[in-house]
Amino acid sequence: MSEYKALKGIKIKTFATDLGEGSEGQVFFSTASQFQGLKTVVGSAAWSAGGSLITGRKYLAGCGTQTAGLAFGGAITAVSALTEEYNGTGFVNGGNLNTARRYISGCGTQTAGLAVGGGVPPSATLSDLTEEYDGSSWTESGDLNTARKALAAAGIQTSAVAFGGRVGGTTLSAATEEYGGTSWTAGNAMSSARKYLAGAGTQTAALAFGGMPATAATEEYDGSSWTTGGVLNTARGYLAGSGIQTAALAFGGYNNKNNTEQYNGTSWTATGTMGTGRESLAGAGSSNTSAVAFGGQVTAATGITEEFNVSKFATITGSAWASGGNLNTARSTISGAGTQTVGLAFGGISPGGVTADTEEYNGAAWAEQNNLNTARGYLVGFGTQTAALGCGGYISGPNRFLDLSEEYNGSSWTEGNNFNTGRDVSAGAGTQTAGLAFGGSTPDTTANTEEYDGSSWSEQNNLNTARRLLSGAGTQTAGLAFAGNSGSPTNITEEYDGTSWTSGGNMNRGGNSASSGAGTQTAALAAGGLAPDIKVGSTEEYNGSAWITSASMTTARDNLGASTAGTTSSSMVFAGRIAPNAKQVITEEFTGETTALNLKTLTDS
Repeated sequence: MSEYKALKGIKIKTFATDLGEGSEGQVFFSTASQFQGLKTVVGSAAWSAGGSLITGRKYLAGCGTQTAGLAFGGAITAVSALTEEYNGTGFVNGGNLNTARRYISGCGTQTAGLAVGGGVPPSATLSDLTEEYDGSSWTESGDLNTARKALAAAGIQTSAVAFGGRVGGTTLSAATEEYGGTSWTAGNAMSSARKYLAGAGTQTAALAFGGMPATAATEEYDGSSWTTGGVLNTARGYLAGSGIQTAALAFGGYNNKNNTEQYNGTSWTATGTMGTGRESLAGAGSSNTSAVAFGGQVTAATGITEEFNVSKFATITGSAWASGGNLNTARSTISGAGTQTVGLAFGGISPGGVTADTEEYNGAAWAEQNNLNTARGYLVGFGTQTAALGCGGYISGPNRFLDLSEEYNGSSWTEGNNFNTGRDVSAGAGTQTAGLAFGGSTPDTTANTEEYDGSSWSEQNNLNTARRLLSGAGTQTAGLAFAGNSGSPTNITEEYDGTSWTSGGNMNRGGNSASSGAGTQTAALAAGGLAPDIKVGSTEEYNGSAWITSASMTTARDNLGASTAGTTSSSMVFAGRIAPNAKQVITEEFTGETTALNLKTLTDS
């Protein structure tokens, strides 16, 4: 019998821990725990969560790759001209289309994209428009010869092909047109007319698959004519696709919303299913092993984004929110401190009015603790579960803007020295002995900044932009202020260096009451709020210079609290409101993206 070394050229080795990246196929023995036996590292194909669209929508188009994608057009309730750019983690705003459209198609790259056809307001009238994207703005170019919507496209900005679609009433099209960078010329038609199909590949090696009426048909284009390819295993329309003619991916679709198939140039094979099935979505990707899917419709338009990877050694689990234990007292305009596993919630407005209620979180459940000395809402809080600070806030009556400051020691609250300027709806950062408070309402909107040294508050240089209902993160010497209302909702970000404030990168979607800041000046998390007057569940992460989208919360809400000492890999939000008087007990826990090795224990069966 041949030995393993003779067959593979490597020995079976023993390790105290499991192997890591770069060890695919290596058989080894781990002593990390008893009776683990022989193991090897294997590959996998799976979808994982990516950063959500800034604005969820359906009937949109996409192009580019998983790490440099482009999403444009579509519809929320109204037809959209929005463009968003994906960097492999989350989305940022790009330049809008010149003409808002849904049922649109696209191809190309993030810096050289092409938007083709679609339906324009007021009733999705057929469009022949073509627009080119240069990485920042769209420019109109030569029109299609045949106006249509629900078509597909493939190729690059200077060499593309468009095919299929709907050309009026119930009339479907099999027409093909080729684009040379300035104008479209007629090509040979597909064998079967269809709409809501998907496409992939290049102008001289394109792929058309799926479509409505629900079909599994695949056709291959060689730059001159179409021939029949391998059929999808699941017939469907309203799907998305990516890749090239010999390595394509089909995903989502009508009545088969989470189905994914890989094409090898001959046949389709079912692979990992999407986490959230949907139709009328879009995607991007250069192969059948790496793609991104975004937007679409579950029961309504969504901003969900997922990434598909065929991994050689690991499974990627994207950032996500999960349900935590409910608060004992429903409320909004609440404040918080601590972390995801050692958290603190205090104050707020309950269905009975302002409350002094305090609760501690152990990572699974909330427990009642001693109350604040003064019941109030719209206060600011920060610190840890055993050393927190609750400052300012609001009560009803003539002196409703409070200057009160209270310290929590893990058991009870003690009054400390007051703010210099009483206020509510401000934000803060830091610790109980080195705190920072900024902005708010006095009742006038203020830019006031104060520092706390564990004993007293002192006035500091003001924010550059006065605002209320803002959020904060970081420390006393490296603080972050973002979003809020400065007379109107704002997405402004400012950074504090212990002395003064300077401008940072703007949020993609700012607004009021995004009161869930956590993290540091160079790694912050913001979730929920009003943007500008609609409650959202969107999440954004800040890297010290720019904000990008992350996974959205399950329940959209504003006036919520957060574990202000949390991180971009582990944080939580709680309470808030989903309607003017609908106070919440909901807790959601955030976990950042993780990568786990794919290990297989070998057996003799």
